Amino acid sequence: MAGGLKIKSMKRRIYLEKIIIAIIVFIVSIVPLFPIWSMVAWLATQSFSKRVILGIVPGGFTVENWRFLWSPIKAGLKEYPNIWPVTINSLILALGVSALVVFVSTLGGYAISRMDFPGRTLLMEFIIALHAFPAIILLIALFVILNKIGLYGKGFMTLFGIILVKAGLEIPMSAWIIKGFFDAIPWELEWAALVDGCSRWKAWRYVVVPLLLPGIAAISIFSFLAGWSEFILVYTYVKDEAYYTLPVLTYHVIGEFKFIDWGLLAALGLFYALPTIIFFSVSQKVLLRIYVGGLKR
Repeated sequence: MAGGLKIKSMKRRIYLEKIIIAIIVFIVSIVPLFPIWSMVAWLATQSFSKRVILGIVPGGFTVENWRFLWSPIKAGLKEYPNIWPVTINSLILALGVSALVVFVSTLGGYAISRMDFPGRTLLMEFIIALHAFPAIILLIALFVILNKIGLYGKGFMTLFGIILVKAGLEIPMSAWIIKGFFDAIPWELEWAALVDGCSRWKAWRYVVVPLLLPGIAAISIFSFLAGWSEFILVYTYVKDEAYYTLPVLTYHVIGEFKFIDWGLLAALGLFYALPTIIFFSVSQKVLLRIYVGGLKR
């Protein structure tokens, strides 16, 4: 009898421990996301409402806040460019940064992972050090460089210069990440391709790269989002409104706070966030296969 009571007591204690663990996991994983989901809910509610009660309760449905989709944005006496050329500028910046980062990082990561050369360890330490420099402390130096090479104040060429700068800032960490994926691929596979007559380039292209697709997808996503969200470089160097990107346009629409059209601003913010949300939704399976520096096996 005493043994049965002891077993029941142990079961209750185990059950209670599981409940406590579940509550802790819920608090740690869900509660910190509440402010983020609150902001998303506010954007969605405000962008389709004539007015909002208590922050997220809609009061009347309207699509007038989305008028920037079919007409230029007007804020006070100022009229800004149509949203679609600005969106194309943002896509050009994001895709350009992503393509350049992927190309250079995969080649650089391969060299660091597979080749033994003098100064290799020092180079890897230097790569980490480069990633520590935020773009904002380099604004003056970058202005001088872009001006010297003729990429400042030249419309689309200025945007191209920003692509080069942003890609240069993203490449160090991307090369470090992709190196971890190269390290996870057995050297014997590449060696077998070399024995069969492949050149080093063909072995890299046809044997190694197909196994590297999760890593390439990861740095593609991160670099695309870095380009898509870039604000300070575009705001500093682009003076022609025709080459604004969405973050800069959103900043200008805010204007004076007491004259903000909150519905328009919420709709514009939601429009700007949608590609990011879609990107993460589509690529989350790839990202879940990754941990820092390699493949999750």
